[in-house]
Amino acid sequence: MMACSQTCSCILGLSLGTTALFAAGANVVLLFPNWDVTYLLRGLIGKHAKLGTGLWGAGLMVLTAATLISLTGWRYGCFRKSGPCRRMLTALLSSGLALLGALICFITSGAALKDGPFCVFDVSSFNQTQPWKYGYPFKDLHTRNYLYDHSLWNSVCLEPSKAVVWHVSFFSTLLCISVLQILLVVIHFVNSFLGLFCSLCEE
Repeated sequence: MMACSQTCSCILGLSLGTTALFAAGANVVLLFPNWDVTYLLRGLIGKHAKLGTGLWGAGLMVLTAATLISLTGWRYGCFRKSGPCRRMLTALLSSGLALLGALICFITSGAALKDGPFCVFDVSSFNQTQPWKYGYPFKDLHTRNYLYDHSLWNSVCLEPSKAVVWHVSFFSTLLCISVLQILLVVIHFVNSFLGLFCSLCEE
């Protein structure tokens, strides 16, 4: 049972590490709409992308936790002879770190999808002196939900082109990755608890 628990830790650590790299990659792509660096240089990037929760939350924090989880699972790892209680403490710390990073990314991604993309949109009907501006055109659009009304995707945002598709695609990716990370953390916690129980029984 202990060998199974250690193997499971190795697999979970590797899986979490992989999701962390994907999360970091998705967040980096959000900083370059349409693969154009000029928006970042001009500071015309949405606040949710600039927060970088996919980089330091679901990315770095989860990757750090994944490394700790993998170490506890290696047969000749750093924690092999540290005792079941210390291994459980390491598991709790790593699970807590990964869970916090994943939750932060999940909340930010959900808020980003709710507010919509940061783009140029036409405001001529509201302000005749300024026909367009940068902002969040879907944030206060209470009558229609842009996530379901695809007719708004190409008609509201004027620049960057396909801003809505870019925003929805990569923030949805971050949302799914963070959900997967949360599930993996829960599995790791259960696996660690079973490993501790079996260690105590063996002793």
